[in-house]
Amino acid sequence: MEKLEIIEKAKYQKRTALTEAEAKEVLKKYGIPVVEEKSVKTIEETEIAAKKIGYPVVLKGLGFRLTHKTERGLVKLNLKNKEDVRSAAIYIKEAAGSDLEGFLIQPMLEGKREFVAGLFHDEQFGATVMFGLGGIFTEAIGDVVFRLAPLDDNEARKMIDELHAQKLLGAFRGEKAADKKALIKTIVGLSKIGTEIPEIREIDINPLLVTADGKVTAVDALIVLGEVPDQKITHAAIAPKAIGRLFYPKSIAFIGASAEISKWGNLIFTNVLAGKYQGKIYLVNPKGEEIADRKVFKSVTEIPDPVDLAVVTIPANRVLALIPELKKKKIKNVLLISSGFAETGAKGKVLEDELVKKAREAGIFILGPNTMGICNPYISLYCMGTHVRPKAGSTVLVTQSGNLGTQLLAFAEKEGIGIRAFSGSGNEAMITIEDAMEGFEVDELTKTVVLYIESIKNGRRFFEAAKRVGRKKPIIALKGGRTEAGAQAAASHTGAMASNIKVFKAACRQAGIVQVENPMDLLDLSAAFSSLPLPKGKKVGIMTLGGGWGVVASDLCVENGLEVPKLSEDVISRINKLLPPFWSHANPIDVVGEMNTKTYMTILEELLQWPECDAIIHMGIIGRIIMIKTVLESTVAVNKNYDSKFVEDSLKSLINFERQSIERTVRLMEKYNKPIIGVYLLNDDKSRTVTDVDGCKYKGVNFITPERAVKALGKMYKYAQWLKG
Repeated sequence: MEKLEIIEKAKYQKRTALTEAEAKEVLKKYGIPVVEEKSVKTIEETEIAAKKIGYPVVLKGLGFRLTHKTERGLVKLNLKNKEDVRSAAIYIKEAAGSDLEGFLIQPMLEGKREFVAGLFHDEQFGATVMFGLGGIFTEAIGDVVFRLAPLDDNEARKMIDELHAQKLLGAFRGEKAADKKALIKTIVGLSKIGTEIPEIREIDINPLLVTADGKVTAVDALIVLGEVPDQKITHAAIAPKAIGRLFYPKSIAFIGASAEISKWGNLIFTNVLAGKYQGKIYLVNPKGEEIADRKVFKSVTEIPDPVDLAVVTIPANRVLALIPELKKKKIKNVLLISSGFAETGAKGKVLEDELVKKAREAGIFILGPNTMGICNPYISLYCMGTHVRPKAGSTVLVTQSGNLGTQLLAFAEKEGIGIRAFSGSGNEAMITIEDAMEGFEVDELTKTVVLYIESIKNGRRFFEAAKRVGRKKPIIALKGGRTEAGAQAAASHTGAMASNIKVFKAACRQAGIVQVENPMDLLDLSAAFSSLPLPKGKKVGIMTLGGGWGVVASDLCVENGLEVPKLSEDVISRINKLLPPFWSHANPIDVVGEMNTKTYMTILEELLQWPECDAIIHMGIIGRIIMIKTVLESTVAVNKNYDSKFVEDSLKSLINFERQSIERTVRLMEKYNKPIIGVYLLNDDKSRTVTDVDGCKYKGVNFITPERAVKALGKMYKYAQWLKG
């Protein structure tokens, strides 16, 4: 019976599952290795089939309702003769009752290693393949890997390699290594079923047994059927050019402008004015009069000139009535700051849906509601409630939390990290994070995309867009709602439940998204990705002022998937000419307090020229000025032979040293195209993560801890490997 005939028959009979025998027929058609078995109807036939197969055998009850046979005692193992088979068949017949349709007889296969493979349809991402450690401990151990279908052999191989229990895949306790080709065929076969037979909603192969000779066999299988749900498109895609126009308004109307300093109607427009935005600004409030010596229009329709963007801060219950006025004024873009919509519950969701409907009919795009705002430093537009103004750069920041987003912008401003644009996407009633990602995909000024995500509106679109964007520019993402408590908080915050975190993480990994665990990691990585060349490999040269720091950095490198190779004799001999004889003679290189810029740069270049070095981390070279400054100040305080001028002159020399060090480091990166990351010895309020160097495409990057430096380099390496395919 062909696979589709099996499915059609089951659907005609209104069944929700296939029998185990039928399931294996489907799997076999897709190249998945299944156990050779025989299905029969009567007890007498079980005895005949068992003799043909050869003892010992396994006997199972067969029937589409028998989906949990082991729990019901309907699987009998290691039956060694005719009497065993008859006794087992009688027991199964009585235990299964009317659910029994027949019996399944299999050879008794032995193996110490059991895996699980399966398929299911995630609500957000669709057909998803699973592979992991199987048997009775599948759920307890949770060593499983996910990928979205369709998959090719290469992606299937990556799934297998990600399993923690790698020892079970190799030669194990006298048994041969598992047949990896068969495992790959199984995973790819499941992927094909997921894309070609959508009526199959779930497949569970457990165990996928590996016998002593390494042979892989599906000895048990369940296939669940179901209706293919209609794909509801809740959010129509916004054209990338429309997203771009939102960030380049030539004129802005602030609807709900207020003179009260604590209100959003005041916070936003004062930030825009103070930020030196050069476009036209109009204030709107039904009371009219003046605010901040500016005329206030009673309605947006009274404004005599064209308006590109309306920034709305009026109460939620008055926003709907605003749509006809916006349409009349031909305003296409709205930044809806106001809260009181889907994030408040069912009534708010109804109001939000009605607003979206009316806006679409009027040809209006809404960013928000419940958003903190946007910024575009390239036109000095800082249209946010929080008055932070980072410099222009190449990092886009899109967050589903306005507060988190503006905190990150404040950090970027302090650390010298340039921002291409910021969007607090709020509830995403119309413009979603997927729209933003596609909009900045085509933006030439964007080099790095940073996302804080609590929910996604269209999983497949998100996945496909990320996979495409990631080939052009790295995407760095933090997922909120990774735990049950976090998911509930996300729902109350954005009005949407977070998707299955395991599937989400798998989709990100497959799409090349660089995932982080902490908010500050987002900008640490954006600093690294936007300022440094990607490493071509994972071998790291380490330079440090102290041995302990080098040990810590070496451990961190290994823990983050990097290597610290031994120095070659040739490199050691050349460094011997530069440092005192008591230097470490190893990687990490302890430069024993060397202060000469030329010596330091020569050692750096020796490492960069070394074929076994793909990247460099140096620690303590930058930031020494802070320590020495305190020493000098203490000296002046206790010794009258020194004065404040002595401190000033000494510090000038140190400032020059550090400036030259950063500049020469950047020029070496340009010459050798290998990343160099620094770690401050000490830092103060003037310390910056990123330092621009005139005329160079790369920048100096110095973190305040080794952990942050190594983590950034490790993530860069993994992304570079993903790009290689």
